[in-house]
Amino acid sequence: MAFYLGRDIKVYITTEGNTDGYLNVTAADGSLDFETGAPGAGEYTFAAPMATAALVSGQVNSLTGCDVSIGAMDEDITYFGFRQVSKAEIKKETTVSMTRTKNGNIWESVFQNGGRWGSASGATAANNGLQEPNIYTGFRVYVELASGSSSPEVLTIPNAVISGYTVSLNVDGTAEETMEFSTNVTPVVQTTANVSPTSITAL
Repeated sequence: MAFYLGRDIKVYITTEGNTDGYLNVTAADGSLDFETGAPGAGEYTFAAPMATAALVSGQVNSLTGCDVSIGAMDEDITYFGFRQVSKAEIKKETTVSMTRTKNGNIWESVFQNGGRWGSASGATAANNGLQEPNIYTGFRVYVELASGSSSPEVLTIPNAVISGYTVSLNVDGTAEETMEFSTNVTPVVQTTANVSPTSITAL
């Protein structure tokens, strides 16, 4: 587990669509629009296409902290006559939890109104979470670890679905919101954002 302060890193969220697939939120009623273009009047972008937005737009504003955890899911295998069990690794799991100062209803609307699983096709159709995973499932999260340097280290976390959302109130009246993403696809670490589509075998 690694915890980073918001001032030390930059975090970006994009869709898994290569050139299409904006997830825009209407501020007035919190409705979601998966569309091929930039937001219209009264709309705000939660995630833009990865090829056009990675480390350019889509940065999480007012970020206070980010926690990255990489683990494994094991299956216990019991043998007759042994107290100890074997651990068979099923798959890896990466979790990113980010906290920011709450300044609107964008994150809450995405979590509550069916945006947790991203796009179904990379363009305008929403994923309802009940279909077979494909390369467009979820979002792509980029954690720029050495922000501002000539060769930053970027952790790219593909096909991450939103697994949790909480709001906390402080005694001074300031509200913070936390959104958690999780994925079983192996992350990529390199000096640039990885905008290549996920391969079928990686799913």
